[in-house]
Amino acid sequence: MKNQSITNNIDWICVIIYILLVVLGWLNIYSSSLSSEEGTSDKQLIFILFAIPLIFTVLYVDGKFYEKYASIIFVVSLISLLGLFAFGKTIAGQRCWYAIGSFTLQPSEFAKAATALALAKYLSDPQINLKDLNRQFQALAIVFLPVLLILPQPDPGSALVYSIFIIVLYREGLPAWYVWTGFSAILLFVLTLVLEAYVVILLAALVLVAIHFKSRLADRNVVKSGILLLLISGFVLSVSYVFDNVFKQHHRDRFNILLGKAVDMKGIGYNTNQSEIAIGSGGWLGKGFLEGTQTKGGFVPEQHTDYIFTTVGEEWGFLGSTVVISLFVILLLRIIYLAERQKTKFSRVYGYSVAAILFLHFFVNIAMVAGIFPTIGIPLPFFSYGGSGLWGFTILLFIFIKMDANKVNEW
Repeated sequence: MKNQSITNNIDWICVIIYILLVVLGWLNIYSSSLSSEEGTSDKQLIFILFAIPLIFTVLYVDGKFYEKYASIIFVVSLISLLGLFAFGKTIAGQRCWYAIGSFTLQPSEFAKAATALALAKYLSDPQINLKDLNRQFQALAIVFLPVLLILPQPDPGSALVYSIFIIVLYREGLPAWYVWTGFSAILLFVLTLVLEAYVVILLAALVLVAIHFKSRLADRNVVKSGILLLLISGFVLSVSYVFDNVFKQHHRDRFNILLGKAVDMKGIGYNTNQSEIAIGSGGWLGKGFLEGTQTKGGFVPEQHTDYIFTTVGEEWGFLGSTVVISLFVILLLRIIYLAERQKTKFSRVYGYSVAAILFLHFFVNIAMVAGIFPTIGIPLPFFSYGGSGLWGFTILLFIFIKMDANKVNEW
């Protein structure tokens, strides 16, 4: 069925929130870059203007196109990531961009939507059952193929985003132990950085003993618990080696500062410290638009990109920060609500992928700016400066809006 109008049946709540976030983002980019001579806000305005025909193109294409060609789109995205190793431009030690004159394009921002489409395509096959081990490996391979190409760039921030797909897979039937294993590994890793290894192993043993005796008699298995404790012990004992030999120095410094093991307010901890000062100085109502002293003084590096929320906190205060956070939360809840209403599994899985990706970016970015998460290159969707990021998130969201609008034609 051909589209009679590209605006038929689209969810205007999502569209309006998108517009509000983009406009508020530009206002804060304008404020944070006012003292510079780079014309950052002008460039972002151009990116926003180019996003408009991009939106209409996404909405004009028939909704079935994205399902039919999901695999091809995914392969093209992988090729674009692979091509960076030969043709990419290196900026600040990262080979993440294609350069076309003075313009740069970051393919990893578009690979998120491509991966979400590929995963939705795979899981929508009626024969796919995630209780089957082979199917689990195949689904995880779709997620980790782009990760393997993004990590060596190196771009750990973008690679981290793909870990959130585990929640989507869990929603579609992946055994819960995958999620618990990942959560436990992160917890054990952090605990081992704070406490001695033998203390962490002892705590793990106590937890396993408690679980053992709380389980039903038929479920108690001393051998299984012993093997699990050995695996945990091996993991805990390897943390120091991984931290000292795999992590780079600036990553180690950021973890040490976050965990209170080191203080470096003028070096690696400078960004986070200045960010906290800026947000805290905003108070309840903020200092007013264009009135932020920390922002105008350029105390927070990269404030128009990863640290854009510090401008919100300083100039718009607690009230303005709450409004921005509320807009993101409403958008996420709306996407999840729409995903549950989809008539096809493909659209539902894609919808959950969109919500998951946006949530991880939103949560990690604000946690990073607030000093409760290590500094990592994850932008705030629709807010942070950058054409690739804005266009990538726009495509990601509006493909789902198109799918949702098309559900009236589904059986």
